[in-house]
Amino acid sequence: MRAPLLVGAATAALFTSALPAQAGGSSIVDPPPDKIVIDVATVNGSGCPLGTAAVAVSEDNTAFTVTYSEYLAQTGGGAPPTAARRNCQLNLLVHVPQGFTYAVASADYRGYASLRPGASSTEKASYYFQGSPSTASRTHTFRGPYEDNWQATDDTDWAQLVWAPCGVQRNFNINTELRVTAGTSDPAATSYMTMDSTDGDISTIYHLAWKECPAR
Repeated sequence: MRAPLLVGAATAALFTSALPAQAGGSSIVDPPPDKIVIDVATVNGSGCPLGTAAVAVSEDNTAFTVTYSEYLAQTGGGAPPTAARRNCQLNLLVHVPQGFTYAVASADYRGYASLRPGASSTEKASYYFQGSPSTASRTHTFRGPYEDNWQATDDTDWAQLVWAPCGVQRNFNINTELRVTAGTSDPAATSYMTMDSTDGDISTIYHLAWKECPAR
């Protein structure tokens, strides 16, 4: 499966704590001429049933996109309690051109929310490289009344970027979650939040920075 994405501060914060910065190598460079390839190793979660999430890489190698088509959390209106929380765990295998390494500089998440007065919702994202003992996460909260598109952005300072290890294959894991709480709203009224758009798809984009690996 393939599709494009937006990413942000949450990713950066995680990477800063997850892996040591790479020594040596040149400073940030233009994207490598060869394309990166991202394979989806596994997709699991109530927010991304089989066949409803896809990953793609931008033509200029500066970003990759994750697209969802059935990512929705809701409460009230007879919805079961389990519908109030939806999550998706993506395990991505990133093939990087030889001689380069990458870091995730930022991420943007967006969708639509319809929240009754007194209701609230949250979007949470966590990130880590395979084998890392640390996980970083960020949470964004929205409060009703709210009836509009939403967007959450996480950014990392260039100096704080943490790079994938050179010469070692480490899967990149992204775990996202949507949660809706009725709060003081009318329990018969439906409140919901999607990582989805009116045409059935929405993209989460992860923006990449590149650096040359040290010569061996």
